[in-house]
Amino acid sequence: MAGKMTPNNVTASLLLRQAIYYHLDNCAYESALFFAERLYAHDQSFCDSAYLLAYTHLRLGDARTAYQVSRGSGYRGSHLGSCYVFAQACLELERYKDGITGLENGRKQWSKADTNLGKHTSFTRMPYPDAAAFSCLLGRLYRAYDDKKKAIPCFEEALRRNPFMWEAFTSLYDMGVSVRVPNVFRTSDGLARTLEHGLNATPILAWIAGPSPQPPEPLQQKKTGQQQNRQPSDPFGPYGASQESASYPDSENGFVSKMYLSQSGITSSQPGKPLEETDTQSAPAPTAHNSQVGRAGHQVEPPQAPPRRTRAAQAADSTVTDAPPKMGHRLGTRRIDKAQESAKDHVEPGTKTSTVASSTTERKRTAAGHPVQTRSMNTEEPRRSARLNVVPRSTATKTSSTGATRELRKARPPISRFARPGSSGANVGRVISGNRKPPQEDIGMDIDHAEAVPRAKEPPVVQAAPPPPPAPKPAESESVKAVEEALKIIFDLLKKLASGYALSSEFQCQDAVAVYMSLPRSHQDTPWVLAQLGRTQYEQANYAEAEKYFKRLRVIAPTRLEDMEVYSTVLWHLKKETELSFLAHEMIDSVWDSPEAWCALGNAWSLAYDHEQALRCFKRATQLDPKFAYAYTLQGHEHVENEEYDKALTAYRHAIAADKRHYNAYYGIGRVYEKLGNYDKALSHYHAASVIHPAHAVLICCMGSVLHKQKQFKQALPYFTKATELAPRAPDVRLKKARALLQMGQLKAAQTELMILKDLAPDRAQVHFLLGKLSKTLHDKKSAVRHFTIALSLDPKASLQIKEAIESLEEDDDDEGPDDSMMQ
Repeated sequence: MAGKMTPNNVTASLLLRQAIYYHLDNCAYESALFFAERLYAHDQSFCDSAYLLAYTHLRLGDARTAYQVSRGSGYRGSHLGSCYVFAQACLELERYKDGITGLENGRKQWSKADTNLGKHTSFTRMPYPDAAAFSCLLGRLYRAYDDKKKAIPCFEEALRRNPFMWEAFTSLYDMGVSVRVPNVFRTSDGLARTLEHGLNATPILAWIAGPSPQPPEPLQQKKTGQQQNRQPSDPFGPYGASQESASYPDSENGFVSKMYLSQSGITSSQPGKPLEETDTQSAPAPTAHNSQVGRAGHQVEPPQAPPRRTRAAQAADSTVTDAPPKMGHRLGTRRIDKAQESAKDHVEPGTKTSTVASSTTERKRTAAGHPVQTRSMNTEEPRRSARLNVVPRSTATKTSSTGATRELRKARPPISRFARPGSSGANVGRVISGNRKPPQEDIGMDIDHAEAVPRAKEPPVVQAAPPPPPAPKPAESESVKAVEEALKIIFDLLKKLASGYALSSEFQCQDAVAVYMSLPRSHQDTPWVLAQLGRTQYEQANYAEAEKYFKRLRVIAPTRLEDMEVYSTVLWHLKKETELSFLAHEMIDSVWDSPEAWCALGNAWSLAYDHEQALRCFKRATQLDPKFAYAYTLQGHEHVENEEYDKALTAYRHAIAADKRHYNAYYGIGRVYEKLGNYDKALSHYHAASVIHPAHAVLICCMGSVLHKQKQFKQALPYFTKATELAPRAPDVRLKKARALLQMGQLKAAQTELMILKDLAPDRAQVHFLLGKLSKTLHDKKSAVRHFTIALSLDPKASLQIKEAIESLEEDDDDEGPDDSMMQ
């Protein structure tokens, strides 16, 4: 909007912002975008106009528009919200350098921002992210920009500021950085108090203690309170004292009703004014109802000056008083001066008599009990402390209607604005010098202390109700204690989850499974934990156990897509073609553009030995997500099956570029070089993969196989032994160890391994073939023929090799005949 912004326009901007936040909180992003555009058109100079417009576009998935709108202030880092939205848009658009520049430019602002932890309640919301969120986002940008050295401090700073930044924790371990889990998730007094401020202590304690019965409120008092909360003027009905007083009948607690009656009498002269504006008005005429009897038995007339509302309620009927008069009003304010001047203008001259003056003089006494000498309004200004006597007085005399013989003290001079009320200029020096204490006088108003003696139905003025004891401290300590106990419960749970994730990231799979199994049953059955358990079993080549966890995951979260590519690989290893096909088609039908679904479909085609169709599916997955490293690895495996080694190397290198810790790609490159006969490069890539995953039995076995092919049997045997320790039920690893033992002549150890293999894989033809060769070496012809025959029946394709072994067994018998005869 062009022109200078008026207060009404600023208020309109604030109201539009409220509408935007309302729709954002209720996920009505289209309505939020509509009002964000209205705010941006109304006032582009408003602090949040560009930020809210960009933020709504980002919520709607339009990162390009969000980038364009927030680029001005976001790139400079001048506005925290725009800077954060700009960086988020840059992360989605892969413009990492621009996002990093914007966050670094605004670091001086967001690094000093207080934490928002504990500030999000049912009644408040924080409009901008805090320093922990900014640090985590900057770390993500640096990681995507392939700057690991700068990304790690950002994630560490985010965790230091907010231990609940789970994404920062997992990102550190995904990059291979070890973190001390107990040092991250630990309670502290500062954290407990920070969280306690965002929680209401009373609801927490009430929730812990349970509902407590409360005494019922008196009905009459409740009605009175409701009437007091009403507005003084009703736009739908006439305002009058008679109508209002009719709704306030007398009750046991009659002070409120009598006070209202007194106020109604005061405002009857000016019905158009609210009650708050009628502090100084004419007093009602004295009646028999409000006449009083003095201490000496004389009838005391009411004061001529109009009292304030609180004291008017007491003057209406002095026989019933429920509370002492308030003593805390300050003197010398401008409001009282104006009230006194307005009162003088409304009072007609000649309305006061000498009797009234003498009675008023008798009523006002000093601290010593002497009557106060009044002043003439012709010579002096009215006293500021005379709240009750704002009407001009006549010249006071020293006579008294009660016949008192005590001497009168001189009236106090006007109170200076710079002196303490109730003290004169003569005793200021004495008070400061410490000669004597100042007289203890009431500074709220002029009060006759002789009347302060307790009477029949009126409590003494000085007996005020003691203030209630402060209760927030015990409540605060209990609430902080409750928050600390809750933090301990949450952090104990987070420690287990973080420890399991850390162990699985470091490929200490057995320990990770033990930690996950120590979780409560309710947390074990969550999708995230089940996926982690399935992954850890898959990394240990325990495919049957991994299938159990993934099946359970599909039951609990049938729409989950994350980690389903691993499940499809598990089914591929188990050769369950039907289950794999059903999983692939179910995922494709539900989410067509999911890279995990296309990986599952590619594995299904690969299991059916249709490598070309499998390659198409894996390429489609990488088109949907160019950073999907596992899809590139599966492409490489299919190229190896087609003996397209150059294409396989290219696919594996794409996978490493997407994720440098993707050990499967290093394994694939080593496998290609092994097939090409380049054993040195194959061994180096296998070693690089084992550095990332040191407990992978297949990788260690591959390194032993390379050495075995180079006829280095002694160097290869330790790798096979370690692999069998890591995967004792893996038949391939144990088979290679048995073969190495046979070639090294360790027949007894080889026989032990082969007998274990016979129980693990009774349908494996190679196991029976090796048993036949071992029996032949041990000169057990009958066992050798039996095992060769079983191997031939299990694998007819290897009939030529098995027949040659049987024929060699007969030739050995022929050779042994002459030797035996010669020995004889």
